[in-house]
Order: sequence, then structure tokens, then C-alpha cells
Amino acid sequence: MTDGKTPEVAELRFGAGLADAPASWQVTSSQTVHATGRVISVRRDQVVPPNGGEPFTRDVVVHPGAVGVVALDENHRMLLVRQYRHPVGYRLLEPPAGLLDVQGEAYRIGAERELWEEAATKAADWRILVDAFTSPGLTNEAVRIFLARELSASDEAYDRLHEEADMETVWAPLEDVVKAALAGDLHNPILVMGSLAAWTALNGDGFDALRPADAPWPAKDR
Repeated sequence: MTDGKTPEVAELRFGAGLADAPASWQVTSSQTVHATGRVISVRRDQVVPPNGGEPFTRDVVVHPGAVGVVALDENHRMLLVRQYRHPVGYRLLEPPAGLLDVQGEAYRIGAERELWEEAATKAADWRILVDAFTSPGLTNEAVRIFLARELSASDEAYDRLHEEADMETVWAPLEDVVKAALAGDLHNPILVMGSLAAWTALNGDGFDALRPADAPWPAKDR
């Protein structure tokens, strides 16, 4: 705007309307147009808007969801893995993370499994940092990012395959991870969201104010 005034729209506050609202528009037809049989499929929906507008078509990548783990030691160093990601042509620094592809597995248990599989690490203290949809205009993928503390090395090792066989594990101070993310040097979305959330909690109300590890996840379970 050129007059220096802010737009005249409603202001929302935490606990007073500042929340996403579930909604479901009418779908007149839906078909699977691609299926891999392992992780994802693509569904094509014909959608009718509630305001009487023209129907439109949307392709939806159907995804089982994922969990990520911001694992911090007593010095607030973040445990990261460096992994090759073929679609983007980068070896990305990432937190341990993975798919929710075990039927009926609790979300925290999935996070514990990923921390062990990718970093041979266990944690005694678990909290929830943040829940997010990764790309809601394209996919229903939801991710829950946990905070894990009181870390210890696992006596058992996981037999890694494919890209995971080339992974390396490193430590980085949480503050440096945040700086690198803001500088555009780190790109993994779970890392960016998780590190910023952890830094905010650390310098705000503290980790004990975070949601417990078994808190409901209505955006995933609806």
C-alpha cells in the first residue's frame, strides 16, 4: 500500500481465532491416476466450491505422513545427518526423520525408530515442537516434529540401504543451525521448522512448556 496504512482486516490472537479450521468442499468424482504401491499415490478430485463457483480439478499426492526429530544434547547441539536427496540433487543436512509407514504405530514410537535407525541414538525425554502440512496445495502430507533430549548411544546398529547407506552423522550448535537456515544455507523443511521452533522455545517459555509427546494430532487424524 502506498499511503502507509495497514489493511483494515480482522486481527487474530493466540487462543482467539488464530488457528486453522477444518473444512471439506464437495467432491463429485475422485480417481487414482498413479500409484507406486509403496509410499505415495496421486488422486484426481473434481471439487465444487461452496459459493456456487465453477467446479475445478485438483491432483492430490496422497502421503502417509512423517515424523522428524530435533535431538539436542546438554549443550544444545543438534544431531544431524547428511543424506543425498536425488530429486533435488543435493546432499542435505537433515534431522533424523522418516515416513509413518508402519500400520498402527504411535507417532512417538515412529520418531524413536527413526532416531535409532538414522543416528543410532536413543532419548529419554520427548516433546512436540511443531505440526505442519509440508505442501498443502499439492499433498496431504503432514509432519510432526519432536524434540528429543537426554540422549544416549544405542548398542544396536541399523542396517542402512540405498541413500541411507551413505549418510554421515554430525553435531551442530542449535544457534548456528538457525543462522545457517536464515542465511539460505540449509534447505530441509523439517530442519528449518524444527530448529526455529526449538530456538523459539529455548528462548521463550522453555522446553517444559511444549506439548507432551503423546498429544493429539487432529490435523493428521481427521
